[in-house]
Amino acid sequence: MNWFVVFTDKFESFIGVNFWTMIFAWINILIMFLILRKFLFKPVKKMIDERQKEVDDMYANAEQAEKAADEMKADYEQKLAKATEESEQIIKDAVRKAQLREESMIRDAEGKASRILARAEEQIELEKNQAINDIKNEVSGIAVELASAIISRDVSEKEHERFIDEFIDNLDKNDK
Repeated sequence: MNWFVVFTDKFESFIGVNFWTMIFAWINILIMFLILRKFLFKPVKKMIDERQKEVDDMYANAEQAEKAADEMKADYEQKLAKATEESEQIIKDAVRKAQLREESMIRDAEGKASRILARAEEQIELEKNQAINDIKNEVSGIAVELASAIISRDVSEKEHERFIDEFIDNLDKNDK
C-alpha cells in the first residue's frame, strides 16, 4: 500500500484533488444517478411512454375515423347511385304513363270522331231518304195532276205518250 499512498500523494499534488474525495464523489454521483433513475427517470420515462401511447391511440382513432368516413362515403355514393337509378325509373314510368294516356286520349278522340261521322252519315241517309220521299210525293202529286188532266180530256195514245215524255222531262229538270 505504500506505493498507492505515494501515488495518491503525487496525484493529489499534481491535480490538486484528493483521491479519496474523488472516489467519494464518484460514489455520490452513482448514488445520485440511481436515486434520480428511480425517482426521476422512471416516472419521466413512464410519462413519455404514456404520452406516446396517447399519440399512437390518436393516430389509430384517426385511421379508424378515416376508414369510417370512407365507408360512409362509399355508402353515400351507393345510395346516391341507387337514388339516381330510382329517379330515372320514376321518369321512365311517368313517360310511359303519359304515352299510355296520350294513346288512350287519341283512341277516345278517334272513337268520338267515328261516332260523329256515323251520326252524320245517318243524318245524311235520313235527309236523303226524306228528299226521296219528298220527290216521290211530288212525283205522285204530278202523276195525280197528270192523271186528272188526262181523265178530263180524251187523250189519244200519242198525246198520252207526249204527256209521259213531258212528265219525264219535268222530272229530269227538277232533279237537276
